[in-house]
Order: sequence, then C-alpha cells, then structure tokens
Amino acid sequence: MKINHLVLGEYQTNCYILQRSIDSRQCVIIDTGLEADRLVNFLDANALEPAAVILTHGHIDHIMGLEVLRKFFVDIKVYMHKQDARMLTGNIGNLAIMTGHLFKTKPADFFLEDGDVFEQAGIKLLVLHTPGHTPGGISLYSESDGVVFVGDCLFAGSVGRTDFPGGDMKQLIKSIKTKLLILPDETTVYPGHGEPTTIDRERHTNPFLV
Repeated sequence: MKINHLVLGEYQTNCYILQRSIDSRQCVIIDTGLEADRLVNFLDANALEPAAVILTHGHIDHIMGLEVLRKFFVDIKVYMHKQDARMLTGNIGNLAIMTGHLFKTKPADFFLEDGDVFEQAGIKLLVLHTPGHTPGGISLYSESDGVVFVGDCLFAGSVGRTDFPGGDMKQLIKSIKTKLLILPDETTVYPGHGEPTTIDRERHTNPFLV
C-alpha cells in the first residue's frame, strides 16, 4: 500500500490517500479535512481517481471537505459508522459552530460496522469500532501492511478528547486497550492529527495507557 499524507485546514487534520501500489490510479481517501481544495489539487496533479472516502468520525474538521470532494468526483462513495451519521446530515454534534459556520450535507452512502472488511480500489481494511471520542468513531486496520488509521481515538503520547458531546473517556480507553493495543507491536499508527507512532510505543509510554 502507498500512503499519501496531506495536512488540511486550520485544525491540521491528517488526510490519507491510499493506493494499492505506486502505479494504481484508483485510490481511497480517509478523512477530508476542513478544506479539501489542496486534496482535489493533489488528486488532479497525480491523476488519481478516488473510489471512496472513509470518515473516521463525524467532527467538522474531518468531514467539511466532503462537499468539495463530491463536487469534483460525483461518483465517489462515502463510508462511515451509523452512530455518527447525523453529523453529516445535521448541525448537531459535528462541532461546526467552532468554525463559525453551520454545515450539513448529503448522507453517507454506506455504513460500516465493527468487524466489516472494507474493500475498494485494491485497498482492504478491517473496520474496528473505537468509540469514545465520538459514538461512531472507527479505526481501519491493514494486517498485511501493518498499519492502522485511528482518527482521533489515539495520538502519539495522547488520546482523543472526550469533552465534546458524545465523548466518554472510559469508553475511549476501553476502545484503545481492547481494539488497538492488541495489534502487533510493530503496527504503525496513523492518527487524525500529528505524527505517526507505533502500537509498541503507545503501549509502553502513553501516559493515558500505562
């Protein structure tokens, strides 16, 4: 898997563009950031065709770019967990007010559940429901590539905030310990903000987990 990485918007959201190989034209996008103009330019400059976008959760800094993405790629399919579905179609819970705007858009095309296997554009990812930051937070694991995309569940040396509506610290720590820390030590963790880390590093040094 080739992992392309962009940092988008004023909240510095990590957007990941996944290709099966360097020669693959089709791709899968994980999170769109607050502003997707740079993302669209990157796709165009590299002649990439996004088959799908997966939203790790429904907060505004991960979903707002979806409007721009859908405008330029009308056939793109949107995947997320059903427990965050209303964050797309209504203003409640998506924290749009923090940006000074209200935001809602069309619903997701497909809903992902814990244990589902997402497969598009040659990309295969196991869906792990990791609530706590939001009720519908998900992580996406590729055993063959040794990587997991965790949204705002886990960070290098920290964990996601739980002081927003729907947040639950006990649930978040349980999600991390039962869904993420059981992965192989060498698994690379790609978070929704900040730098990558590894399962081994977080298991032994993250102050929220040790």
